[in-house]
Amino acid sequence: MLILAGDVGGTSTRLAFFRVKDGALLALAESHYPSAQYQTLYQIVARFTAEHRLTPERACFGIAGPILEGTVETPNLPWHIDGALLARELGLPRVLLVNDLAANTYGIAALKEEDLLVLNPGNPDPTGTIAVVSAGTGLGESLAYWDGQRHRPLPSEAGHADFAPRSDEEAELLHYLTGEFGRVSYERVISGPGLVNIYRFLCERRYADEEPSVAAALSQGDPAPVITSAALSGSSPLCARALEIFVAVYGAECGNAALRFLATGGVYLGGGIAPRILPKLKEPIFLYAFRTKGRLGDLLATIPVKVILNDRTALLGAACAALV
Repeated sequence: MLILAGDVGGTSTRLAFFRVKDGALLALAESHYPSAQYQTLYQIVARFTAEHRLTPERACFGIAGPILEGTVETPNLPWHIDGALLARELGLPRVLLVNDLAANTYGIAALKEEDLLVLNPGNPDPTGTIAVVSAGTGLGESLAYWDGQRHRPLPSEAGHADFAPRSDEEAELLHYLTGEFGRVSYERVISGPGLVNIYRFLCERRYADEEPSVAAALSQGDPAPVITSAALSGSSPLCARALEIFVAVYGAECGNAALRFLATGGVYLGGGIAPRILPKLKEPIFLYAFRTKGRLGDLLATIPVKVILNDRTALLGAACAALV
């Protein structure tokens, strides 16, 4: 069976053809396209299928945005994507659209041992619920329950739940962000822009002097990677503290997800940020925040925590979803 799979984001769209061989997905072709240069997803799909002269038998696309009745208005692109219309254009009986976090969650089943970094081995339950908490441009969260044969994802918008501070410093951060945004979600803290928010907060309360080289670099492009790089290199106490707060809140929210979903199958860190800050995630601060849950701390210690290292997980997951 030939499967067309897609990972559709505001910045880029990744498409691939897969064939199932011996129960595994075999990639036949794969390409990236800058999303903003196209008026519709179908334009990209049509170019990809024409370039490789392949005709899919099934298709599924993981898309950043809420999927409602087989359609989605992409939040970071002026696209309206309709699964039924895509199916007619591709000559297929059905095209499946799933949330990008759901695609990531489906993709976990296709990962190998080297695609994951274990932060807490825990005592995994192979049929237990799993949770995925992905920090990148935003914060996405999903869970997957065991249906007797496989894990089936359920989407959520838990990343937009209210941010709950755990210390005086985090309470000050909440007060600072409330003044700017009115309401503060976890995404305002655990995301690329969230890291920048933390950095601005520390600058305003004069935690440390801002290094001129960092200030200059911040004005040149995406500030989050600049803060991360300076924090990991040890060249900026201000950036280092910002990343420490970020990691602590990330750990706490992963622990919250483990409790909300009773994720005895494990908590997985997806998204683009976690693989870039592995040295910091390996430090005690993340797991301390994850496990510090009062009377349920012992339960949290038994839950596995892993970082997804494979950036093709959502693409693999879209292919897996097409087979379900």
